[in-house]
Amino acid sequence: MILDHIGLNVSDAQASKAFFSAALAPLGVSVVMEEQGWVGLGKDGKPDFWFGVGGAPHAGMHLAFAADNRAQVDAFYKAALGAGGKDNGAPGIRALYHPNYYGAFVLGPDGHNVEAVCHHPEP
Repeated sequence: MILDHIGLNVSDAQASKAFFSAALAPLGVSVVMEEQGWVGLGKDGKPDFWFGVGGAPHAGMHLAFAADNRAQVDAFYKAALGAGGKDNGAPGIRALYHPNYYGAFVLGPDGHNVEAVCHHPEP
């Protein structure tokens, strides 16, 4: 990853926490810490993805999270829809990007286009 971490303003930190915690759990991502109204999610104890209420909510961002395999993409999609996300592209190959680009897209809180993507071929 080229970024160390990213943070975005949201309209409701608790609603975003519920959504992202559920949607990203299949990717091995969980809440690592909470500080002064901000929530940091990540893997292996490192909060890479932060959100909180600290200004006008960012709108219309595209957030793509790496999946280890296609099954994780499928599980992300199901979990994100179950957590209140809206379909924005069912799991599948996006050959426009490359032959093994397998992604799923869900609109989450504040209208962000949240994606899980796997770049590996099916075993």
